[in-house]
Amino acid sequence: MHAKPADRLPRMITDRAVPAIEDIVTPRLTLRLMPAEAVTACLAGDLAEASRITGTAIPHELLEDPGALEYGQMRLNEDPDYLPWSVRAIILTGERRMIGHIRFHTRPDPDYLQSYARHAVEFGYLIFNDDRGQGYASEAAEAVMDWARDVHGVQFFAASVSPENPPSLRIVQRLGFAKVGEEMDEIDGIEYVFLRAAR
Repeated sequence: MHAKPADRLPRMITDRAVPAIEDIVTPRLTLRLMPAEAVTACLAGDLAEASRITGTAIPHELLEDPGALEYGQMRLNEDPDYLPWSVRAIILTGERRMIGHIRFHTRPDPDYLQSYARHAVEFGYLIFNDDRGQGYASEAAEAVMDWARDVHGVQFFAASVSPENPPSLRIVQRLGFAKVGEEMDEIDGIEYVFLRAAR
């Protein structure tokens, strides 16, 4: 494993405004786990309350595709231990505003990834329209992968991307992922499956 310069390592901090939630901090971003109360407020359309709980400005764009929040809420109801892997707000630290979100789909080593790798976990992300093209997705992805490796010993990471999403295909390739298969998603249709070992 290659050592990384200190300024590239994510720092784990506890945000005093939101007790018991660990942030992952990169040079430009804060990745903050969204408490269940904030997710509930978002899904109820109360972004002011969600912003207060999370400690950052949450834009209306989040509600245009609430699938990640709904999925996380369902998964937590089934498996409370999923909490550390659930949706995190991607916050532009200098401006204290949410620019997207990132999450792991499950806890590590789910059955559906066994044919590709053991000790793997899949993640997905969304950057809101006005903040795309500035490297935020790559920065957030590297940080959550470092966190999963360092804190939980995750050995492999998976990402599923639609062949009709060239920007995300470029991102996973830039991050060093290799295509290992194709799967049919009942909502999104055909998706390419990419895998990368922890670094």
